[in-house]
Amino acid sequence: MAPVPRVLEARGLDVTPGMIARLRGMGDLRTVEIPETILREEVAHVAAGSRWYRWYCERDGIEPRARFRELLHEYAGGYLHGPFNVEARLLAGFDEDELAALEAGAAR
Repeated sequence: MAPVPRVLEARGLDVTPGMIARLRGMGDLRTVEIPETILREEVAHVAAGSRWYRWYCERDGIEPRARFRELLHEYAGGYLHGPFNVEARLLAGFDEDELAALEAGAAR
């Protein structure tokens, strides 16, 4: 429940601004609209996954931050590569402590 929205889909939040910048730099302003739409929609997808993940953890008495770190170790080698789109991840349900931990792990 957590790895797909909070790792895989959230990665889209991180990489899409770079694609938008490259397209804009090439002068392809019409195509820029597509990844901008995808980015907005992806924030909602990740937010939904974050809500359900926290709901599940609360229901089962699991501390969500610690469990997410465990899941990162189990499925992603313990860390994610940055850079992270902090603004989009905050909108999508990550909190500042989680983002600080992700950034610390990526700095290794």
